Amino acid sequence: MKKNNNTFFSLDIVLVMIATLLFQFSVMSLNPLINGYAKSLGASNAFSGIIVGVMSITSMILRPVAGNLTDTLSKYQLTLIGGIICAISNIGYVIVSQPVLLLLLRIINGTGFVLCTVCMATWLAFLVPRNHVGEAMGYYGLLNATSMALAPALAISLYKIVGYREILVISAVAVILMVIVIQFIKNRAKPIVKATPRVHHFQILQKDALPVAVIVSLFSVPYFATQADIVEYVAQRNLHVTVSFYFLIYAVALFTIRIALKNYFDTVRFGVWFGTCSIATMVYILFLFAMNNNIEMTIAAIGMALGYGIMFSICQSTSLLLAPLEEQGLASSTFYLGLDIGMALGPIIGGLISELLSIKWYYPIMLILVPIAGVIFIINRRKLNNAIKQN
Repeated sequence: MKKNNNTFFSLDIVLVMIATLLFQFSVMSLNPLINGYAKSLGASNAFSGIIVGVMSITSMILRPVAGNLTDTLSKYQLTLIGGIICAISNIGYVIVSQPVLLLLLRIINGTGFVLCTVCMATWLAFLVPRNHVGEAMGYYGLLNATSMALAPALAISLYKIVGYREILVISAVAVILMVIVIQFIKNRAKPIVKATPRVHHFQILQKDALPVAVIVSLFSVPYFATQADIVEYVAQRNLHVTVSFYFLIYAVALFTIRIALKNYFDTVRFGVWFGTCSIATMVYILFLFAMNNNIEMTIAAIGMALGYGIMFSICQSTSLLLAPLEEQGLASSTFYLGLDIGMALGPIIGGLISELLSIKWYYPIMLILVPIAGVIFIINRRKLNNAIKQN
């Protein structure tokens, strides 16, 4: 495949991005509704919580499996399998009538989810020149952020009008369209075969990507804690802010920042990004702590976009650049495993802070994570800063 070093856009790349948007819309539109839907089927509060969380648990367990498969099969094959599995689970959501069956469908959905997320990111990285991986991951992260901000808001607004099952139908249609779109991608991203093939051994983690996974996990904790608890945080502190706009402002800010900085993702060292994003993270955490009006909330949302939103893309591209070409899938799964851990720990840590201390300590304690991430960076700074040079 001939690659243009000045621009990486092609029909295949655009189609992967469209497929990603459809897939993420399908997942993100479901997330805020599953809890209520489970209860509408008769699940208790505790069991509905298990139903919500089992998909993430399934994803964490299967990440290494997906990573190894991605390096041995074509990205098209695994994305197709994952998409079909997600379509089956989403159609099942529409017709299911028992909470236990809904739990089973969430496990099935988690299996398809882990295959698609690992494969689609790796597929996109496979299609672009190595010196444009950072920019590509910036766009990829932008699609994720857009879906994360808009799909839940749209789903929550519509289900009150049309009901749960109708939104579930829309989610199923979105993932079916994703499966259709990938049929038109010509480059199926078959695994790289060396002249002297090596015996493939199952690996749980890609060692070069591990420091990046730890860093993204630490940056993810306050983000996902905020995503889970910001409404309750605002209510408990009796703050007069329009909290429903927070993640919309975040998405707009992230879109603007990523477009403005797109030419720097593949040329600026990891350390510069890490320092900038660390400062931005401390700023948004402090503003959420001191927040009393919409202006301060807006500054916090913009800080989160620069802190977590940009660090997400930088870590994702760095994990792929550090790993050998034949271990790109494993590197992607290692990155996402770090993200999964942050996604799980964020609400748990937030809940413990609120329960054991006071809601006012919610964000000050989150600040501790930034210097811990700094220690990880200092230990691995040479390797991380050289990720761009070696490609």
